[in-house]
Amino acid sequence: MVTLGINIIPDRTIDGAVAIARAAEGADFKVCRVYDEGLVTHDVYVVAAAILMSTEHLTVGPGITNPYTRHPAQTAVALASLDALAPGRVVSGFGPGGTLTLDPMGIDRRQPLAALADLMTACRELWTGATVSYAGTTIGLRAATLGSGAVGIPVWLAGRGPKVLELGGTLADGVMLDFLHEATLMDSAARVRAAGAKVGREPMLSYSTSVILNPDDLEAVRPHMTYRLVDSPAEIRARIGLDEASRQRIRDALTDGLAAAAAEVRDEWIMPFVLHGDEHSVRYRFVELCERIGADEFILPVFDMPDPCEYVDRVGRVLSR
Repeated sequence: MVTLGINIIPDRTIDGAVAIARAAEGADFKVCRVYDEGLVTHDVYVVAAAILMSTEHLTVGPGITNPYTRHPAQTAVALASLDALAPGRVVSGFGPGGTLTLDPMGIDRRQPLAALADLMTACRELWTGATVSYAGTTIGLRAATLGSGAVGIPVWLAGRGPKVLELGGTLADGVMLDFLHEATLMDSAARVRAAGAKVGREPMLSYSTSVILNPDDLEAVRPHMTYRLVDSPAEIRARIGLDEASRQRIRDALTDGLAAAAAEVRDEWIMPFVLHGDEHSVRYRFVELCERIGADEFILPVFDMPDPCEYVDRVGRVLSR
């Protein structure tokens, strides 16, 4: 049985994010992740805390946060604090960070593999409650100790590139396959498992993408394909016919906001990354893909739409029938 979860982008009100999480819990979703998109959303840990305090059973955590906008030790203490608030209901989620988050802060994504390895290592060591001295490639710790440990927080890694996927297979407890082109999904899952097998590990897999059942669902997704398309590997951009001039137009438009950039995104660039069609075809494709990759979890992103709670309930019924 695939565990169902949601991923909320907290770009409106915190109360609204909490309402979506409560609707998800009522619809029998088990996991709630919260996007960390830097300046354009509410703080991921504030929103996660509000959700934990307003729900009873959901597992909650970032989906995802990066190693650049916060020192990894600060990320470790934030997640440990959530675990102190709701023991056993916290999950981590790490990734290299993207255009929407890093560009406004003038942050370059340097040495992403080393930065992610340092982030995962620092968090795990600090969560033991021990005093940690660590000389990583991108960060260091000098006799660092958290006020309290948080043993047991699962470490999840998300990414699209082969090296990030292999890193996840090697070091993470689970790997999130997030908005991958349908033609690369199977190969990506196999790459994660092969990397894990080399070191005697069997990481869990989470598949995450949007479900489009009607035109309103499509329009809700379109703004959030902007930064994903900009950050997609060159071979994927070539596969969908996204030339460099079009990519640059999207990136330039992002300075004026997601809505402006969305106007540059064509339907045919979206469809290979999402589940779309009528309820029957979406359900069939969902079951097929999850079985083929051996997914342990499916995460549904919830974006800005007229009634996000209705969307969660509607899609939940389709996926769990």
